[in-house]
Parts: sequence; structure tokens; C-alpha cells
Amino acid sequence: MQITDVRVRKVAKEGKLKAVVSITMDDEFVIHDIKVIEGEKGLFIAMPSKKALDGEYRDIAHPINSGTRDRIQNTILKKYEEILTEETVEE
Repeated sequence: MQITDVRVRKVAKEGKLKAVVSITMDDEFVIHDIKVIEGEKGLFIAMPSKKALDGEYRDIAHPINSGTRDRIQNTILKKYEEILTEETVEE
């Protein structure tokens, strides 16, 4: 599985949520609403989720293993950093 496209939509307002991302895998499958969040230890991603009947949030789609999660997170955060760098250069 290869990530063939990453689309980042920065969030303008202040807060922990920095961007919302869509990724395409193998030019055939898209996952929308992956969040880039600023945590205490730095940036991380949160997979799309919805609120269950018990009030807890559950991921709608997520990687099965940590290696895949790391690959997705690293790809998304690299693209997010590229966008930040491009904005800094344009200013």
C-alpha cells in the first residue's frame, strides 16, 4: 500500500487542532478527516472518529499495526511541515 496523495487543510483558528487531512492510497482509496493535533510531545495524527452511543469516540478507519500508523503519520506530518515552510517563504 502506497500513499499516493496527501491534501492538507490548515485550521485558521487557535487551538490544538492544526489541520484536517485527506489521504489517498494506491490512487484508489481515500480517508478524509484525519486530524493533525498539537500535543504535549509534539504533533500527532488522530484518525477519523464518531461518537458512539456510550459517549466515547471510536475510530471509523484506522491502521491495523503500528508500522502502518507510523508510515501514515510520518507522511502526513512531512506534508504539513512542507506547507508551513512554503507559507514562511512566501511571507
